[in-house]
Amino acid sequence: MNSIKPIYISAFAILALAGCGASKQVSNTSTLVAVSAPLNIKKNAPINESDLKRWSHLDIVKDTIPGMSVDKAYSELLKGKKGVTVIVGIVDSGVDIEHEDLKSVVWTNKKEIAGNGIDDDKNGYIDDIHGWNFLGDITKENYEYERIIKNKNLVDEKTYQDAKAISDKKTADATAGKTRSEQMLIALNESDVTLVRHFGKSVYTIEEVKAIVSQEPEMQKSKAAMEQMFSFGIPIADLKVAVQKQLNGFNTVLNGENLKTDYRKVLGDNPEDITDTKYGNNNVMGPDKNSILHGTHVAGIVAQTRNNTMGGDGVANNVEILTVRAVPDGDEYDKDIALGIRYAVDNGAKVINGSFGKSFSPQKQWVYDAIKYAEKKDVLIVHAAGNDAKDIDFADNFPNDSEDKITEFADNVITIGALNFEYGNKVVARFSNIGKINVDVFAPGVKIYATTPNDSYKYLQGTSMAAPNAAGVAALIRSHYPKLSAQQVKHILMDSGVAIITDVVISGKPNDTRSFATLSKSGKIVNAYNALLMAEKMSKK
Repeated sequence: MNSIKPIYISAFAILALAGCGASKQVSNTSTLVAVSAPLNIKKNAPINESDLKRWSHLDIVKDTIPGMSVDKAYSELLKGKKGVTVIVGIVDSGVDIEHEDLKSVVWTNKKEIAGNGIDDDKNGYIDDIHGWNFLGDITKENYEYERIIKNKNLVDEKTYQDAKAISDKKTADATAGKTRSEQMLIALNESDVTLVRHFGKSVYTIEEVKAIVSQEPEMQKSKAAMEQMFSFGIPIADLKVAVQKQLNGFNTVLNGENLKTDYRKVLGDNPEDITDTKYGNNNVMGPDKNSILHGTHVAGIVAQTRNNTMGGDGVANNVEILTVRAVPDGDEYDKDIALGIRYAVDNGAKVINGSFGKSFSPQKQWVYDAIKYAEKKDVLIVHAAGNDAKDIDFADNFPNDSEDKITEFADNVITIGALNFEYGNKVVARFSNIGKINVDVFAPGVKIYATTPNDSYKYLQGTSMAAPNAAGVAALIRSHYPKLSAQQVKHILMDSGVAIITDVVISGKPNDTRSFATLSKSGKIVNAYNALLMAEKMSKK
């Protein structure tokens, strides 16, 4: 999950948190009629908190925020309509199936009798009531380049040298990163102590900090430092945790801890044998709820209950979440992903979300075969494009649906880039991968508010969040137009989107601006309203 983890914080780059303020140009496709002249839209006020919490559901024309028009779809197209229930497979780190806003949408295997220790449905997985945990009690794992360095026989010599080059760079980066993180943590803690003493309370706001008037050098220093810390857009307590976690990660690299540890050993299987399938357990939450934040957030984006005053709203309102725990803190094994896809398919999933990815895939053919299996069973796989700010028409990003990065071997995989909530030239998330051939379409992926473990809710960002936004729209289509195939749904998501016709900044670099149309195959952003209109029209053919 190395490249697809949600972006909590970059300690050295400020998150794009400003509200919309630029002049906006979009191609208005709300009636599925091409418009040659763009609409000019200008938002005069920053986005407010209530809109930010559900900006991905808003309408780009009405609300001047590049959302997916989900609310508009419900109010104008789906009112009074129920549709059929769609099972969505969440292949991820695990899901908190006890969460107040998710427990009502958790898939239950009706062919199994809970707790009897018998494989009632004879699928090889005992008591798989709500899904399957292919990681057992594992939470942390090696990255794939580390596994390759430890076992050269996994790959050819060129791939081994590529992996070694990454390892060497990681070590160099960790040396520099450790110093910066230590300095940031010191400044953060010292400034916080000063301001807590000044305010007489442990929690304070950026407005209160800016209002400080003092000539004392210590206070001026603390004020300036904390204003910068607030610019990262997360609470100070969470920022401390994030920086410390980042520092711990650098220390792990420098100590060579991962290279010394065989995390897989406790699972007891042979990860190089795809026929060795009797491993893992039925605890889809895994051994530690804190380690399933990612999967819980992804599931919430798709399916957290709408309009119940809890947290945020899910995109789809008639789905069941089937959990496949296969993505650890580190890189997922190809075997787990391949078997996880097959498990979700065999248990009725019509949409599978894959918010994971990596740069090396020694057993990629196993995953390719699973994708083809899903295609035969009419299952759509929605995959995150990755958070490396790279062009994946050239850089490797697995899994994918093209062995040569040009020709697709299956037509049931849709790859999603991430959008920022601020329109204009900043609409592409600074971290999002791009690719005219290998990214299909973009969806909201910055500051997405959704479920996190233990009945909590947080903002996270990444293409990991963009993928389930698109998967939610796919589930809506499959619910209301169940006769449409996975391939048809994929192309509806691409073809019905809103075309952005402005130049945009790439990778957060102001000197790198390109036409949005060149960043993905469709040149569009997902739009639920348009997608349902197109599905309606297509279903009548």
